[in-house]
Amino acid sequence: MSRNILITGGGTGIGRAVARHFAERGEHVIVTGRRPGPLKELADETGVRALVCDHTEPEALIGLLAELPDRLDVLVNNAGGNTDFDADGKSDLASYARDFRANLDANLVSAALTTQCVDERLASGGAVVHIGSIAADQGAGAYGASKAGLAAWNVDVAGRLGPRDITANVVSPGYIADTEFFRDHLTDERREWLIASTATGRPGSPADIAEAVAFLASPAARHITGQVLNVNGGAHTTR
Repeated sequence: MSRNILITGGGTGIGRAVARHFAERGEHVIVTGRRPGPLKELADETGVRALVCDHTEPEALIGLLAELPDRLDVLVNNAGGNTDFDADGKSDLASYARDFRANLDANLVSAALTTQCVDERLASGGAVVHIGSIAADQGAGAYGASKAGLAAWNVDVAGRLGPRDITANVVSPGYIADTEFFRDHLTDERREWLIASTATGRPGSPADIAEAVAFLASPAARHITGQVLNVNGGAHTTR
């Protein structure tokens, strides 16, 4: 029996790879995003159901809920990104506050609102997977802080959902090529440094993250919860 899987921010990059991975295995996949164009392309290519939604807006989420099935087996909170790349460069205190809050909204508040919104539809035996970042451990201003907050908040989510036999974990990528994350701000020198920082000598791919998400949502990971799974080629090690 196929599962119902909701992937937020799934029109491009990591989210798109996750959606494709599950769709190719016969799951019923719902993908959301703010841009209709990429969503339509993905739906046409894979047959997933695509819905426009801004996950930072409670009203938009309430509208989305009406379009979702009564049962959700997997929630992948992928929506987000470093909103500093879209900032106007102003450095006064009001602008700093605005830009800091934008990262929190995009990466932490969006995941919290979405999880809360669909809470009653999350099925026993299911999984919640958040997409974090190596920036949570290595820094990156408000973006890193928001991803660190996501990991800390997930501990509470795991404790709350555990009695219902639902797991909650974070996949924390390092540098992933072939995404829109850096916009046009990544220099060749910075890219080379990021790759050189790994033990594997290569950038990550969206497929690397999709496989990790799929594992955490699989029967093989039923006793893994409240954890951060680092997928960064050894650029940040743990023990």
